[in-house]
Formats: sequence, structure tokens, C-alpha cells
Amino acid sequence: MSAPLLLIASGKGGVGKTTLATNLAARLATQGLRVLLVDLDLGLANVDVMLRLAPHATSEDALSAHRPLRECITSAVGFDVLAAASGVAELADLERPRLEAFVEQLGELAEDYDVVLGDGAAGLGRDVLTFAARASLVWIVTTPDPAALSDAYGLLKALDHDARRRDSDLATPELVLNCVSGVDEARELANKLAAVAERFLARAPRLAGWLPRSTRVQQACRRQTLFASGPERGLEAHCLGELARRVARLVAPAGAGAALAQA
Repeated sequence: MSAPLLLIASGKGGVGKTTLATNLAARLATQGLRVLLVDLDLGLANVDVMLRLAPHATSEDALSAHRPLRECITSAVGFDVLAAASGVAELADLERPRLEAFVEQLGELAEDYDVVLGDGAAGLGRDVLTFAARASLVWIVTTPDPAALSDAYGLLKALDHDARRRDSDLATPELVLNCVSGVDEARELANKLAAVAERFLARAPRLAGWLPRSTRVQQACRRQTLFASGPERGLEAHCLGELARRVARLVAPAGAGAALAQA
């Protein structure tokens, strides 16, 4: 793609993946970057719900050949959104050729943006593997919950095996620890996952960042608002800013990335 694609994925649902994706998009947009947020949970989408959007069209319309993907873009506050369908079983299990064609169209859209954020479906379906193969970087979001940690490793394993099957390069996914008590817990859990991955997969995923267990974030989700856009500046905003600076390393041209890194 002409602009980097960051795929935000998770092994288990309910770990805050969409909350991270929407707030990160808003934060990057405030730094002057042209951001496209794509809901890549094609059959069970909720980015539009989180943002209180009423899209005039979704990726379902493009996949059904009703209209070009470019005409399915909806404007949010400061960034653009490509919403997806909800409750469409066929789109949740697309065959690989249609997925590849969708990514090709997405690549054409990327020419108009500095960065593309993809909010992937939970789990390790064909769609997640296909999008990950085309991404510049994958973030795997998890919480301290044992099931979420186990599924995070399962997704990492599936991505590694798919890359080997394709005989293609895959940048080792990075970890985002959500709902942790602090940086110490985030590092401890990330180190444990990295140790297992290094032993069995010869990969050592790095900790991209973390978000605290926060009542403010929970309340924002219930109100369908973004904690990133509020006037308050707390630990949540600081952690989100650190994650945004990490994204800056992917962004081209270098000047835009440098500006973000200094923000």
C-alpha cells in the first residue's frame, strides 16, 4: 500500500480493540495526519456504532459490486471511516480471492491518506490472516484475562504459520496490553507471551504500549464517545499518545512522522 496499514487484531473479543482503534484514529487526526479507519470485521462491524455514525454506504455495497469502495467513505470528526456490515454471515467468511480483491481496492484508497488503521475481527479467520499478510504491522490487543492471553498467543501462532505457508515475510506482531494496573503488569504479561512465542515460534513480540483499567474509558464506551477527545488529560490520554507516537514510525512522508513523534 502507498500508506502503511496498521491492523489492530485480537484473539478474543471484548478486549477493547475497537475502542483502541477509534480513539487512536482521533488522536492521530489531531496531529494533522490524514487517517482512514477501516472496519475489517466485515460481517459483524461496530466502528460505526462506537462513533455514532450513520454511514450512507458500507464495504458491503462495494463487495456486492454496487458501488466503488471510494464512494463508501463516511466522514467522522477529523478522520474518515470505511464502515462495514453487521449481521451478514456471507461477509464474515469471504473466500480468499474476494478478500484479496478488497485489499487491492483498499490499497487504491490508501493513496489519499497518511495511515490506514484496520479494526480487524476477533479470532484467526481467513479474513484476519489475509489482512495481516498485507499489513505493515499487526497489533494484537489483549487483557490480563487468562483466556485473552491464551487467545493472543493462538493468534500469533496462526499468523506465523500462515506466513510460513505463504513463504512470505511477516513483521512480528506487537502487543498492546489493555485494562492493566500499570506499566509493570503490562511488561510482565508481555514478557511472558514473548518468552512462549520465542520458544515455540522463534518470534519475540514487543510491547507496543498499554492502556490502564479505567472507569473513564468504560463510561466513554457506554456513551459512544471518545475518551481521546475529552478535555481531561489523564493516564489514558498519555498512554494513547505513546501508542500514537509508535504509529508515527510507520508514517510516510518522514516529515509527517517526525512531526507526530514530537507532538
